[in-house]
Amino acid sequence: MPTFSAHDGTDLAYHVSGEGVPVICLPGGPMRDSAYLGELGGLSAHRRLIVLDHRGTGQSAIPEDAASYRCDRLVDDVEALREHLGLDRLDLLAHSAGANLAVLYVARHPERVGRLALITPSTKAVGLVTTGEARLETARLRKDEPWFPVAFAALEAIVTDNATDDDWKAMEPFFYGRWDATAQAHLAAEDGQWNEEAAVAFGAEGAFDPDATRTALATFDAPVLLLAGGVDLNPLPSVAAEFAELFPNAELAVQPEAGHYPWLDDADRFVATVATFLE
Repeated sequence: MPTFSAHDGTDLAYHVSGEGVPVICLPGGPMRDSAYLGELGGLSAHRRLIVLDHRGTGQSAIPEDAASYRCDRLVDDVEALREHLGLDRLDLLAHSAGANLAVLYVARHPERVGRLALITPSTKAVGLVTTGEARLETARLRKDEPWFPVAFAALEAIVTDNATDDDWKAMEPFFYGRWDATAQAHLAAEDGQWNEEAAVAFGAEGAFDPDATRTALATFDAPVLLLAGGVDLNPLPSVAAEFAELFPNAELAVQPEAGHYPWLDDADRFVATVATFLE
């Protein structure tokens, strides 16, 4: 497993799969072990995936300064990886909360990014908000699934700030477009994949300046893909469309019946969409 040194001396790890032109992949969580990405449904057959373990996660070292988990400070880790790989420009793919880091990297180093793919992206860095009622409306699309009544009741408790730990667990099927054995195994594997201290610090005060980031993205004219799941609750496809409008050269792809991990729900469709964009 290759490693490199961040600018503050923290040893960071990354995982390589596939052949060809590299694409740097940033996991979400926030601050989740990158193992959950796997090989992104087979995207490694088309590109060489360089998947970063964020500091304090996976095989990367825990930093001396816990404040360095903050999202805007992680930009330096991505830049250190680019330097380590000897890339003048990089293609960048980010999932979920990792999209916040990706757009902050673009805002700071726009000349270093050739293509940007944001997969079911979080929108905190750009200040877009999804209402609870909008999430409930999308969730109702799945009313005919056997697990729906219990999961929907839990989701209602969450959006009204009355949730228990059991509610958060009960609503988990909504993260997946198909609540099948593959999805359940993926969820079960998440135990031990989270750095809770890092996750809290990731979005700490000062991490995001949405107005400044939006201004920077408005001048970033490289190709951008935003891929949303048709039944994902975060982001909703409509919010992903708003996100796409912040870029001058972005396309939106909505993968039907996909949740938050679209490479699990329909790997062939996911790979075809992303590989076509990257190539």
